[in-house]
Amino acid sequence: MSLKTKISGIRESNWSIEELPGLSQDEIDNLKNCGVPNTLALIEQGKNLEEKVILATKLQVNVQSVNKWIALADLARIPGVGIQHCGLLLHAGVASVMQLLTTPAHRLHRQILRLQVATLQRRDLCPPIEEVHQWIKDAKKL
Repeated sequence: MSLKTKISGIRESNWSIEELPGLSQDEIDNLKNCGVPNTLALIEQGKNLEEKVILATKLQVNVQSVNKWIALADLARIPGVGIQHCGLLLHAGVASVMQLLTTPAHRLHRQILRLQVATLQRRDLCPPIEEVHQWIKDAKKL
């Protein structure tokens, strides 16, 4: 357990790279071959633009793909979000933990609801606003 974990009282989630949504098997294999077995390693290897470009070059993908994967990994660190909702947040316009912290819960809930209705024609799949509030609370603890 890290000092950060002890102080905040919350443990950030680390997922196997296979669990990150939207990756093909080839992308998973390439990431593993580049020393990226999990989401925290992905974040670590892409801390700045230069490192992202290096990783994209190694993987033979564009930097936008690496940015997307790092954004998903960053959001997945939040325990209530995890791999289950990181893609939903990204598609709703939230690309980082910092951005989640600055987005009002009611506005984010409305964005997610619109996304669910537009893409799936389902209102019932939208997480309740209380859950969105909890994501923001958990993000503040990271």
